[in-house]
Amino acid sequence: MQVSPESILEMPNAFLLVDKVKSRLRDEQKRRRHFYKIVEENKKMEFINGEIIFHSPVKLQHNSATKLLCGLLNAFVIKHKLGFVGIEKIMISLTRNDYEPDICFFDKEKAKDFKRKQVQFPAPDFVVEVLSDSTAKNDRETKFQDYPAHGIEEYWIVDAENESVEQYFLQNEQYKLLLKAKDGTIESVVLPKFKIPIRAVFDETEHLEALANIISQ
Repeated sequence: MQVSPESILEMPNAFLLVDKVKSRLRDEQKRRRHFYKIVEENKKMEFINGEIIFHSPVKLQHNSATKLLCGLLNAFVIKHKLGFVGIEKIMISLTRNDYEPDICFFDKEKAKDFKRKQVQFPAPDFVVEVLSDSTAKNDRETKFQDYPAHGIEEYWIVDAENESVEQYFLQNEQYKLLLKAKDGTIESVVLPKFKIPIRAVFDETEHLEALANIISQ
């Protein structure tokens, strides 16, 4: 549930509430600095609302969907020189939280300043999260609020279990559902002309056909 500044200002104890929040956020920043010290390249870790989250190994279906979709997106971006695509271990640092999305895209204006040894990145333009049992709540709730708050324009949620994709686009500071489907095609808003069959995310034969189409365009 989002609380507006106006609703807080209507509370007679607004100053006390704000002071408590500031105190807790200061403590949280100490934990965040500790997180930066212990984060490891070979472990997927995120810092979410004051907690260090260690992720379990993913199921085969999760890994497969991530690789297939990233392969298509990366081929399209490289061919048209549009920017940079990151997969799984790219840490994006927002005002409060640090996430490692399954797939993310940065346009060339942002990507031109990236360094070879860079380990923290700004808010991307497009993010894909592939659902798992342990991450679904954060993907659908915390990130669903935090990503649009930081201007991430497009968000896809991939359900590898049910082989479906949901596409959201930022409108009026919130995500609007554009598409939820198991088949047919999906076309990015942030990356016009990146149009693929949804089945190409889950089926290797469809993937190869879609990849060949991207390369030949």
